[in-house]
Amino acid sequence: MEEENKFDYKQFIGLALIALIAVYWYNSTKPTEEEIAAAEAEKAKMEQVVKQDSITAATNATKETILNLSDSTQVAQYKSSLGAFGYNADKVSADKVTTLENQLLSLKISNKGGQIVEARVKGQMVKGEFEPLVTYDSLPVYLVKDGNASFGLNLTTTDNRVINTKDLAFEPNYSENGDSKVLSMKLKVAADKYLEYRYEIKDDYMVDFSVRSQGLNGVINASQPINMEWKLKSFRHAKSVTYENRYTDLHYEYDDGKDSYLGQATDEEKINDVTWLGYKQHFFTSILLTDDPFKTATISTENIVDSEMPEKDVEFLKNFGATIPLELKGGELNYTMDLYHGPTDYDILSKYDRNLDEIVPLGWGIFGWINRFFLIPLFGLLSSFLPAGIAIIVMTILVRLLLSPITYKSYLSQAKMKVIRPEINEINEKYKDDAMKKQQETMKLYGKAGVSPMAGCIPALMQIPVFYALFMFFPSAFELRQKSFLWAEDLSSYDTIAQLPFNIPVYGDHISLFPILASIAIFFYMRMTTGQQMSSMQQPTQEGMPDMSKMMKYMMYFSPLMMLFFFNNYASGLSLYYFVSNLITIGIMLVIKNYIIDNDKIHAQIEENKKKPKKQNRFQKKMQQMMEQAEAQKKANSKK
Repeated sequence: MEEENKFDYKQFIGLALIALIAVYWYNSTKPTEEEIAAAEAEKAKMEQVVKQDSITAATNATKETILNLSDSTQVAQYKSSLGAFGYNADKVSADKVTTLENQLLSLKISNKGGQIVEARVKGQMVKGEFEPLVTYDSLPVYLVKDGNASFGLNLTTTDNRVINTKDLAFEPNYSENGDSKVLSMKLKVAADKYLEYRYEIKDDYMVDFSVRSQGLNGVINASQPINMEWKLKSFRHAKSVTYENRYTDLHYEYDDGKDSYLGQATDEEKINDVTWLGYKQHFFTSILLTDDPFKTATISTENIVDSEMPEKDVEFLKNFGATIPLELKGGELNYTMDLYHGPTDYDILSKYDRNLDEIVPLGWGIFGWINRFFLIPLFGLLSSFLPAGIAIIVMTILVRLLLSPITYKSYLSQAKMKVIRPEINEINEKYKDDAMKKQQETMKLYGKAGVSPMAGCIPALMQIPVFYALFMFFPSAFELRQKSFLWAEDLSSYDTIAQLPFNIPVYGDHISLFPILASIAIFFYMRMTTGQQMSSMQQPTQEGMPDMSKMMKYMMYFSPLMMLFFFNNYASGLSLYYFVSNLITIGIMLVIKNYIIDNDKIHAQIEENKKKPKKQNRFQKKMQQMMEQAEAQKKANSKK
């Protein structure tokens, strides 16, 4: 049996050579310094051209909305081009902003377009205390800033002028009522006729928002579409661009409670009966909700991360967009909505009772249930009085203890298979030329001994939902964001003990220690379990069938390597969990092996089972009949 567990240095050397070849290939195909310099020069040139074009475009746009009010000719021409909507063009300064804020959120709303031009998530409440929120590089968390978002209505007037409200000057009116702060932005066509955006903020991330009109039934052309357009280019907030971009996507609710999302690739889709749209930026989200469902909406997402660009230069991740047709009611607009700018936190989003917690990717079916009703409450309880890293360790211990009976069942099954291994070998040798007879006798032995070869697999399969739920939980747990533990500065991102001077495909440009520790723990765990499983396997392998023992040996080395490579860019909290989990599992298995499992007692029990009449269930009877029929058919064919 010792031979089965021996370290195979040849296989290890082979795997190491493959890794070295991959590194050599990557570095040998890298461009030379001259090529890089030339490319950077060309890029700088193009950026200068784009910058100049942007300046020109911005200048032109400014001329359209920020007027020289002393120039009566310019004012007259501009007002004339807007028709009825030019009523206030010479009375409102389009470059002014009004601030609405509370302890958690700060919004700046511009007269130009009446839209939010800056949205900053200031902080969160933790254990009754205010905690500021910052990006990975200690800057304020902005969801909207410097023109990365736009909001407006595209409509046609009765004199066939096409108007986009995001370019027009709204008149602000600010007021306070107790803890409520209200800003009314009106785009007037007369003193008592206007289009109004109304914002109301309380001590919350959610802002009451409405769009309504008064006296515009003779101004807006009802036969032409009125489209509300909401666009946002998502900022980068986390250290790992790849990791954050993977969890940045567009979510929506439609058709009376169903929810879905657009994938990572550039995509566009038309949806019906929409109740909310969410532009998720991993740990932060901007959401537009409506009380009266939009009949249709065309939504889009575009991945704009340049894989060739160094991570330090990446500022934006994705472009989000939505075009929503609005309907006139009695010739007027009247939509009651809400705007959310805040954390993608399960507890916060679930309190609104609007199905917003579906934005947090917890997994479908049983995986989501495990997260919602077990892991999230458990971690919330532990983290309320323990540091995040210690809470992960304690949660890991509790999960492993809960799963220890399953581990025991699996190990016991393998021990039983090991005890009857000599008898299985005898059957293999006796019927080595008759595969059917060998299978029949083996099944009879299993039945008499009360052993099932599947008994070891089923407990392992039962653990998969918990493992997958944890795999979904850690990248989505807002509570882990920027929480440190040991050398890890942020448990929601990768830990770094060394920065590499080059990038290794899949692995990255840094070395994370927690994945290394987890890989080592997985190696020793698999060495233990693989040796136990191989010692209970049937031998020899049938001709034409794969050698399972060799495959299991390969997996013993391949699985830790996969862990090492793919988890190097994952949340260090997840790697910490797998490290501690495998250490605990190894400990539990050693206790079971040395203090609980008694091979002599198992052998005695199996011998006792053989003496008892074994009643077959329907499945076993059916399998026995099929095998006997196959054997009879084989004999009949051999006589012909």
